[in-house]
Amino acid sequence: MTDIKAVDIDRIRTFVAVRRAARPARRAAFALALPLVAFLALAFVAPILYLLVTAVDNPETQTVLPHTLEALDSWDGKSTPDELVFAALADDLKLANSERTAALVGKRLNYEISGMRSKMLSAARMAAALEAGPYRDKFLQDDPIWVDPNTWAVIKRNGAGLTPYYLLTAVDLKQSPGGGLERVAPDQAVFLTILGRTLLVAGMVTAFTLLLGYPVAYVLTIAPKAIAGIMMLMVLLPLWTSLLVRTTAWVVLLQSDGVINSILLTLHLTAEKVQLIFTRVGTVTAMTHIQLPFTILPIYSVMRSIQPTQLRAARSLGAGPTSAFWRIYAPQTVPGVVAGCLMTFILSLGYYITPALVGGPQDQMVSNFISTYINRDLNWGLAAALGVVLLIVTLAIYGLFLRLVGADKFKLG
Repeated sequence: MTDIKAVDIDRIRTFVAVRRAARPARRAAFALALPLVAFLALAFVAPILYLLVTAVDNPETQTVLPHTLEALDSWDGKSTPDELVFAALADDLKLANSERTAALVGKRLNYEISGMRSKMLSAARMAAALEAGPYRDKFLQDDPIWVDPNTWAVIKRNGAGLTPYYLLTAVDLKQSPGGGLERVAPDQAVFLTILGRTLLVAGMVTAFTLLLGYPVAYVLTIAPKAIAGIMMLMVLLPLWTSLLVRTTAWVVLLQSDGVINSILLTLHLTAEKVQLIFTRVGTVTAMTHIQLPFTILPIYSVMRSIQPTQLRAARSLGAGPTSAFWRIYAPQTVPGVVAGCLMTFILSLGYYITPALVGGPQDQMVSNFISTYINRDLNWGLAAALGVVLLIVTLAIYGLFLRLVGADKFKLG
């Protein structure tokens, strides 16, 4: 027993000594990796954290109407508020009118109550012209919206620093006056349709790139070196060209007077020009061409590591060419197929330029709407919420891939 304890102590001491001796090497490795870690933190982690915060951030009402929110704490939530609340609103709006911040809170409330921005600006101008109360009757005479308890419920609800509004809107939900969840009106329920369209287009592009790319990758592995080199150059050549240039080239090819329609008419394959531009067909075709290298390269990398003698051995044991390929060769290419398809699918989810230039109104994807809310509507909260939804979907698909095929089979080369 004593000997066993002595051996265990020696093992512990040896382990500690080895760990201590390896510290300088670990420190050196960490120091070398530190610039990359810092870059990833600044360029990748920080924007995602900012995205998550922006999707729930709600400072406007809290900043512009602090006294109103404080007065609403004692409101029953069912009837029109009393004079105390209107007096607090008048004080807040007088300050907002002088600091020109009424439009800020009006814009935020306008997301939930149509026309609230203009009504808030009008109320701010009216409050600035009033010298003394009572204020309640004057607000009620100015606009009937101040009679509606739902208006005050929305103001009170937006007094919180964080809000689920943007995330709920991104999945076609909203909060009811009672605080529960309900679906938005059918004419406003667009985001789940857009998300489904995005997934459908990304899935179609992934399927077509696999159907076209798998045979190309296989030919690359069996072709003579000179021919394989030329083929590989053709695969890589699109990556050396700007995405915008490649998309513009497809606009030229797909338009009504473009090359493809000219060929179809010359060969008498069609009697009239075919509508290819601004359609789902054109969008998927252009995206498939752009994404092909990202599917081919991982598959080719795995195929190149498979020994060709395995197929010959299977043939010598009596297997036919098709049976040998699908039972011996194809299963070994699964890691490359998974990596290529996953890369293509995730990249396709975030496409913006190609659907915008080649697709029609019914082909615009989530990224197009994110761009619209940022650049045109200045609705950063909803844009961030759509980005969060897309991020969650991407992570879920990635996790599903790993669960179905196993993390050990996921390889890029």
